[in-house]
Amino acid sequence: MWVPPEEKDPILLHAPTRKSISVFGAVRIDTGRLLTRSFAIFNAMTFFEFLKYLLERTYRKRVIHMILDNSRYHHAKLLQPWLDEHKGEIVLEFLPPYSPELNPIERVWKLTRRLCVHNRYFPKLENLFDAVDGRFKMWKTPNTTLRRLCAVI
Repeated sequence: MWVPPEEKDPILLHAPTRKSISVFGAVRIDTGRLLTRSFAIFNAMTFFEFLKYLLERTYRKRVIHMILDNSRYHHAKLLQPWLDEHKGEIVLEFLPPYSPELNPIERVWKLTRRLCVHNRYFPKLENLFDAVDGRFKMWKTPNTTLRRLCAVI
């Protein structure tokens, strides 16, 4: 941050907290359609809920290949019976360690932060959620922005 030298005590507005919002998301890379779901925390139960949510809202004729990092909750034993039951519908594909640049959803998160969060002051967490949620609503329908971002044109 740059401050003019004549200003002795600059005032910088910021929220006095480290609170954040937690959003699971999946982008259909051929259409650019985004599905998101917010939770208070990330854990095996919330990830399981997101997987069920995802399966309910997608085409049943194709197998979903979900690209994931290696978070502990992605490998939870709790998920295994359900994944075995739905192995013809959803497959979890794990990236090599420390390679988030290979995951298309990471590009979506980066663009979301740039468009909705950077250089903005949110006095309340609800304001942050509203800003991000508004962008996600725009991307719920198929769109070229996310198609191009995920490199499928």
